[in-house]
Amino acid sequence: MIKHITYLIAFFSVLAIQAQGFVPGSGTQNPATWEAKVKQQDATHYQLILEAQIEPEWHIYSQFTDPAGPIPLALEFLKAGEDFTLDGPAKESETEVVYSDIFEVDETFWSDTATITQDITLKNENTKLVKLILTYQVCKEVCINEEKYIVFDLENKKGTVVADFNAFESFGTASEVEKEVDKIEPVEKVVKQEEQKDLWTLFFVAFASGFLALLTPCVFPMIPMTVSFFTKQSKNLAVGRRNAILYGIFIVVIYVLLGTIVTAIFGADALNALSTNVWFNLIFFALLVVFAISFFGAFEIMLPNSWANAVDRKADRGGIIGIFFMALALAIVSFSCTGPIVGTLLVQAAAEGGLAPIIGMLGFSLAIAIPFALFALFPGLLNSLPKSGGWLNSVKVVLGFLELALAFKFLSNADLVLQAHILEREVFLAIWIALGIGLSLYLFGKLTTAHDSPLPHISTGRLLLGLFTLTFTIYLVPGLWGAPLKLISGFPPPMNYSESPYGVGYTKGGSALPDGELPEEAELGPYQLVTFTNYEAGLAFAKAENKPVLLDFTGKACVNCRKMEERVWGEPQILGKLQQDVVLISLFVDLKEKLPEDEQYVSETTGKRIQTVGNKWSDFQIRKYQINAQPYYVLLDPKTETELNKPVGYTPDVDEFEAWLEEGIGAYTN
Repeated sequence: MIKHITYLIAFFSVLAIQAQGFVPGSGTQNPATWEAKVKQQDATHYQLILEAQIEPEWHIYSQFTDPAGPIPLALEFLKAGEDFTLDGPAKESETEVVYSDIFEVDETFWSDTATITQDITLKNENTKLVKLILTYQVCKEVCINEEKYIVFDLENKKGTVVADFNAFESFGTASEVEKEVDKIEPVEKVVKQEEQKDLWTLFFVAFASGFLALLTPCVFPMIPMTVSFFTKQSKNLAVGRRNAILYGIFIVVIYVLLGTIVTAIFGADALNALSTNVWFNLIFFALLVVFAISFFGAFEIMLPNSWANAVDRKADRGGIIGIFFMALALAIVSFSCTGPIVGTLLVQAAAEGGLAPIIGMLGFSLAIAIPFALFALFPGLLNSLPKSGGWLNSVKVVLGFLELALAFKFLSNADLVLQAHILEREVFLAIWIALGIGLSLYLFGKLTTAHDSPLPHISTGRLLLGLFTLTFTIYLVPGLWGAPLKLISGFPPPMNYSESPYGVGYTKGGSALPDGELPEEAELGPYQLVTFTNYEAGLAFAKAENKPVLLDFTGKACVNCRKMEERVWGEPQILGKLQQDVVLISLFVDLKEKLPEDEQYVSETTGKRIQTVGNKWSDFQIRKYQINAQPYYVLLDPKTETELNKPVGYTPDVDEFEAWLEEGIGAYTN
């Protein structure tokens, strides 16, 4: 029997070489260098220029590239609209447009060189400095997210690329510009903070997964065997402890190396983009189902025995190299138990993107390695370990249920993007409830598998876990009748993606309309909010109702959009305003629905072909607001189509979002 995904390192290493051998830490560290310039046109008009030199084979993606593909370049001019105005969107030098089979969109990017110019008009002639935060993605085999801090010195007509944010903040004199910088938190910074939180969550989930893997029949019996080997076969106790600790360290190194190779091959952020692709979600679903069935005992996922034998021969060499191969042997021999867990973690890491595969493997491997080091330092603790037995197989079966539940999340992602309405909210919850009942019955000893040992009685831990599982399953049941289920927000399909979007037993709901009927071209959005997905139709309705417009630039696969809807919009103080005080227009920038041929066009702003509904709304956002990020919220006067206050992006703080809504609504009513 063979088990761990670790020896797949050999396989992935070959792939990495074939993929032109990118290894993090080698090759180009700064694939793009920027230079800033200033040209004065007259007393109040200036042209700000950015020029980039790009290393061969690297690409920087335009601010106008399709948001469903790589991350677009973004320009955040501080104090824009106060000390100066932007004269239209930034102009770009010639770009390349290539259709991506992976993302199924046109990618717009620069190779070799890039030039961006922004014309500005001073509102305050005493303005000396203009500050810019530039964010972009540069890609080769991997993708790197970059953030540059640039100061344009209008008085001396020169530009400076500042090393870090602290230097950027303190650049120049202590003017009002510098005082205000620390109050500005660009959308990109908030998103990065959320990504860091997600990485911490992934780390702890991976650590817990590693602990569960430790309790499987392939790994648990190895603890006393391995620790005893190091302590008894070494010259003295100190050497034995050192070797056992090295053994644990090499386990971490092997798994982190695996995460690094996966990131290098597929690209740090390409994994995230691929996770929204229909075919990849379907593949992930199939993989997790196979992993779950293997945990139920139908078959074992094994690596070739020749791999284990070859590694065992290397381990016989002794010394540090021998210890490394002993750790690798553990990874291979335990593959049938740990392989599905590692595979699931890597699939989940794909949904996070960035360094997630590395972070996931670090958490997983630490949970595996720490016990070996701990018991080597304190061998007496081995006596406290429970004996191996049938309970180890129970751990595998429990993991099988969890794998199967997670699999349907990926199937749901594919269904949402396709809008196929096969796995709607009720069906998804029914599957989870069935799995929860099955797991509860298994834990209570009412269901058994072919590999389970007789269960004369239920242990306290098993009873408590069964009660917890049953409680959680009962909690899911009201979701079939429209309960929000905030504990699992983000996992099931949204409430409006349902057979009964109004809730079972209700014909209409969530609307403040006098007659209770939906207006023409409207539909029910989150929380049964009346939502327009066509700008012109929503604008006409807002004029008739004499209400301001909340323009919501969003996406079907936009994670932060769903977080805003589930964690912010659902709060009573927010939901009441969305129901009563505004007309909601949600424009999805990633819809694949083709526009009629007579409505397709070439964008005057980006020069790209606008072929889908998503392309149309993405182009509209770029043309109208010079930004390409979601979520993005704009409060408008429907009569003049002017902004009532400054638009905002991802705003997870409920009080802050409420204050923003009140400011815009108040500006309209006044």
